[in-house]
Amino acid sequence: MEPSTEVVTARPAPMLAAFIDSYVGYRVPGLAAGLHRGLPSAYMTFIISIGPTIDVVAQTNPQQSPAEYRCVLSGLQASTALIAHQGYQEGVTVGLTPLGSRVLFGVPAAALWDTSVECSDVAGPVGRELWEQLQELDSWPDRFAACDRILTRIAYPDRAVGPELTVAWRTLVGSGGTLAVGPLAEEIGWSRQHLARRFNNEFGLSPKLAARIARFERARQMIQRIPSHVSIAQVAAACGYYDQAHLNRDFAELAGTSPTAWLAAEVPSVQDREQAAG
Repeated sequence: MEPSTEVVTARPAPMLAAFIDSYVGYRVPGLAAGLHRGLPSAYMTFIISIGPTIDVVAQTNPQQSPAEYRCVLSGLQASTALIAHQGYQEGVTVGLTPLGSRVLFGVPAAALWDTSVECSDVAGPVGRELWEQLQELDSWPDRFAACDRILTRIAYPDRAVGPELTVAWRTLVGSGGTLAVGPLAEEIGWSRQHLARRFNNEFGLSPKLAARIARFERARQMIQRIPSHVSIAQVAAACGYYDQAHLNRDFAELAGTSPTAWLAAEVPSVQDREQAAG
């Protein structure tokens, strides 16, 4: 079978739209067995497998053992997980921002920092229900509707992150990681120290590291899309890096490889927020 990637996107129900950017349904058959890199992102990892489980052979936290997941949920991360596949991948990725962790699961995103769990371990039986229902449905619209129905049922907006941290997260990520912490703190009316403490307690990382990850993610997305005549150095400049060497160092530390090596080896991404439906 020739490799062929099917990617279908949809917006979530209005009640979920404040903290879920999109659903991405993916079906990737005909690949050679190999490894996929789960890279740092401004999104939590929330993927419902269809068919084969998600086989994480190297966790972002080396102290966590490898595991297989039917519906994987992870907090934010600053390193790379390795996911093995046998040539076929299918599932739905939920574009969950850390603003939604409390609303859906009753815990701050910080509680899942650098950790992967089976969704049912946090959500209870509804996590298993979500996985089971998607196994029984064949069409992407029906699968997305099931996600809407089940996630809306467990969403409690009164548990939402406070307005200052919501603005801080959205502003920082929206800047592509180029906004400094000082101006961000001024914008929401907090000191830098208070912002750093509250931000870390809620999301599991400092504003500075979150900005670094947002900048890395923007560069990664650009590298995936750039035509051959655009250089990595030009991407680095566009994303706010000092130079290409600075970008290469971030890739080495966050992705565990160079930009060119990652691009050459990587299977089509199913976690790219740029694939969100228009």
